[in-house]
Amino acid sequence: MPLMRRRLAAASLVGLAWWLGTAPARVGAASGFAAEVEQLSEPGGSFDTDNLISNERSYLDVVPALASRGVTGGAYIGVGPDQNFSYIARVRPSVAFIIDVRRDNLLLHLLFKALFANASTRIEYLCLLTGRAPPSDLGHWTNASLKSIVAYVDGKGPVPDGLRLRKRLEDTMRGFGVPLSPHDLDAIDRFHQAFVEAGLGLQFHSFNRGPQPYYPNLRDLLLATDQSGRAWNYLNAEEDFQYLRGLEGRDAVIPVVGDVAGPHAMRAIAGAIGERGERVSAFYVSNVENYLFRDGLFARYADNIARLPRGTHSVVIRSIFSGGGDSVSRVQGLDQMVADFSRGAYRSYSDLLRATLP
Repeated sequence: MPLMRRRLAAASLVGLAWWLGTAPARVGAASGFAAEVEQLSEPGGSFDTDNLISNERSYLDVVPALASRGVTGGAYIGVGPDQNFSYIARVRPSVAFIIDVRRDNLLLHLLFKALFANASTRIEYLCLLTGRAPPSDLGHWTNASLKSIVAYVDGKGPVPDGLRLRKRLEDTMRGFGVPLSPHDLDAIDRFHQAFVEAGLGLQFHSFNRGPQPYYPNLRDLLLATDQSGRAWNYLNAEEDFQYLRGLEGRDAVIPVVGDVAGPHAMRAIAGAIGERGERVSAFYVSNVENYLFRDGLFARYADNIARLPRGTHSVVIRSIFSGGGDSVSRVQGLDQMVADFSRGAYRSYSDLLRATLP
């Protein structure tokens, strides 16, 4: 049997094992992953959103700029949920650090890690994320379009035995070695149930305020394109999914609790990147800098940025929102950002945006 056919057959067996409650055990140095998470993290804070998915429709618009600037390899840093995966799939770093002030984001990424550990293909991953039963012929779906996969998931309802699914995920996450309290596990289950109940219609949510009509849903984000119409989501191609699955399996996607302007986490990440002999390729910061200026913390953040090992191709990816909720995504060279701040060019968020927007 050719190698690819053997792999697809094995993938189908893995998928069947999940639903029979016999998913393969995790293999790896769980304690090393957990220790690094602990060493890099600092005490968490809060924010007024659940951030299960992005509210940035334009998140893929920067992909051509990443390619034209030669942004590849190295170490990736990002904030927030799974839009990071699409950037990681393009940049192909050797290691990725996902930093967020909310511990909930770490818990969400442990859920994603568990799904990657138990899903052998894109369609299986999306089915497990939304609590849908994957097809029995997983190999048939390897080269399927993402639109076809989305249509399959849209056509299915949640599996009736949700408790079995929850147990499998909990068992997998316990294997990662990160200490999880009953409160943590309840939070993770609540996050997963949001995906299950809303399916691909799930939207970004702010506390004490319902989803806004201009927020994209999960389906929109999956099928989003850049401005030329090209699709870049990490589930668009099996090769991208398998790259991410491998990175997760090697414990090279590391969720960190920390403030990008804080005293420890960012500096510890800088040290970890240096110890690996890497440089930052891309740092996705979303629109966090807006809040840093508002709270008088931008200078501390800029100091942390200056400490990152970087090169001529290192960039920051930022999202810029208008008053109506629309967003644009842009990149800026990290060297330029550090130099501009050092000469006093950024006295306000508007100054920063003027240096980013064309």
